Amino acid sequence: MQPTTIHTDVAIVGAGPTGLYGAFCAGFRGLRTVLVDALPQVGGQIAALYPEKVVRDVAGLPGVTGRELVDGLTAQADAFGTRYLLERQAIGLGHEAGRPQLLLADGTLVDAGAVVLTAGIGTFTPRPLPAGTEFLGRGLSYFVPDLSVHADRHVVVVGGGDSAIDWANALVPLARSVTVVHRRARFRAHAASIAEAERSGVAFRTNTEITKLAGQDWVSHVHLGAEVLPADSVIAALGFVSDLGPMAGWGLDLAGRSIRVDQRMRTNLPAVYAAGDVTEYPGKVRLMSVGFGEVATAVHNAAVELDPEASLFPGHSTEAA
Repeated sequence: MQPTTIHTDVAIVGAGPTGLYGAFCAGFRGLRTVLVDALPQVGGQIAALYPEKVVRDVAGLPGVTGRELVDGLTAQADAFGTRYLLERQAIGLGHEAGRPQLLLADGTLVDAGAVVLTAGIGTFTPRPLPAGTEFLGRGLSYFVPDLSVHADRHVVVVGGGDSAIDWANALVPLARSVTVVHRRARFRAHAASIAEAERSGVAFRTNTEITKLAGQDWVSHVHLGAEVLPADSVIAALGFVSDLGPMAGWGLDLAGRSIRVDQRMRTNLPAVYAAGDVTEYPGKVRLMSVGFGEVATAVHNAAVELDPEASLFPGHSTEAA
């Protein structure tokens, strides 16, 4: 049986905020666009890790939840008929007659005029909580996709970074109690977030670790050495291990786990561009807002490569029908 081949103008690998905005930019130019992601939903790291967290550094949006931001970006991409290939990891990249071709894990071949890599931090895997991994899915979790799941529960959040404190602050109004457990006295999270947690009634246990999760079918308690705390939900925010996955073997010019690009966001491979957190160049700033500008640069330069008669400037959106 021959694998399915999809022909498109632009293939974007990574359906996070940068990839979604790239799909809008390509669609605005009238380019057929395919968006590929190994995750089952669009939104990338935001959708998987902090959909309810308020994002404050997107221009023109003083405060928007991750879910709201992803919904808005998806609506922009959808306006131009973006085709989504979700739960399909891109495992190979080659070229045929000068055109890049992506091989997906399910055997699908995506033949594109240009490829834009917006893979963020790549494949990310949560660092496990050493104690009580058998309770994963039974009170122990590594993400908070829905705050309401933890309503009226005793919640224990493990970790000292921004995710841990942000989740604690978001859960205080809903949970019966919220306790943050951190193995050090010093936190990596922003001082303002920690102060907010202290004001709102979050309890802290520092210089200690969870040694045991206890319960029958579901977590009911956690052990901190000799101390025992009630816990219906344990959220381990211990960070993630990330890597480029199959992309590392595609012949890209890499700087550690990042892809080197030029001022047009071109990689060293023909008709292959990259944008967002996955890229590296002198002066690189890893912010979502920067990624939006980078993917616009990548897509519009790719459009000119596809059609040398086309203008690099796409026109103003206010003038579009």
